[in-house]
Amino acid sequence: MDLNFFKQTRILDGGMGQELLARGMEPNGTLWSANALLQEKYHQLLLDTHVDFIKAGAEVIVTTTFTTRKMRLKDNNVEDKFEYLNMKAGEIAQKAKKLYPNVLIAGGLPPQYLTYEADMRLEIEIRNDFYSQAKLLNPYIDFFYFDVLSSVREFQIAIDCIKEFNKPYLIGAHISEGTKLPSGENISEITTKIKHKNLLGIMLSCISPENYELNLDEIKNLGIPFGFKLNGFIKTNPKPNYTGAYKKSKTGNPNEFLGQRKDLTPEKMAEFAKKFKDAGATILGGCCETRPSHIRAFLSLK
Repeated sequence: MDLNFFKQTRILDGGMGQELLARGMEPNGTLWSANALLQEKYHQLLLDTHVDFIKAGAEVIVTTTFTTRKMRLKDNNVEDKFEYLNMKAGEIAQKAKKLYPNVLIAGGLPPQYLTYEADMRLEIEIRNDFYSQAKLLNPYIDFFYFDVLSSVREFQIAIDCIKEFNKPYLIGAHISEGTKLPSGENISEITTKIKHKNLLGIMLSCISPENYELNLDEIKNLGIPFGFKLNGFIKTNPKPNYTGAYKKSKTGNPNEFLGQRKDLTPEKMAEFAKKFKDAGATILGGCCETRPSHIRAFLSLK
């Protein structure tokens, strides 16, 4: 893959988990999008959703693997399905690519413990989790995408874990509010503290448009292709014990705790995207609550 791919404006897909729920996938504990992989009756729905994002203009689709990490599966008593679910995610993404051969597949490697929080476990635990998921996804993908990680340490470990696969990677860092990663570190430390090889670019992922704007100056001055996956949640800085509360969720939908914005229409999100593109962003995509209609609105920015 050309390491200069993201030096041109590229459009990524949107939020698969929330889109699947909106299309009728029933919640199942906190499995979220992984339920579409676990239950065969949703496999066609998952493929159709990939395809609809592609039809809307996505040049890159991300494997539906945000909740196929070992910890989330263990929480839902389906840890024995780890290999099957990750491989199935790759297989279904490949089916979409077969229909649209020019589309690239990003292998999504999520935080291996909690979401929106730095992983403070032992390095060997984090390393084993990243590596086992990356190894399963590797045969199906064009590059790796580190999806909503919260600390420099996690990025360093994850990057080290994929070295043997010799594939490029895209960084997706998360900032809940303000200008610091959940670990308290600056975005720039991802590039200054890690020796990178095969880096495609850096994004802020699952972030509100307003908060992305707060961080725009820092990310655009890193000297590498940059962009975003914007979300439509009211907040991504949940109250303490968000994870514990989510485990007891009656709906299985993060909106129960994070809220859903009604003001971010496709047109409004495209306005934000244009502002960021005019500042130099070349990687344009959506996260939770961004639908194919939002991605379609980005097409005018190509």
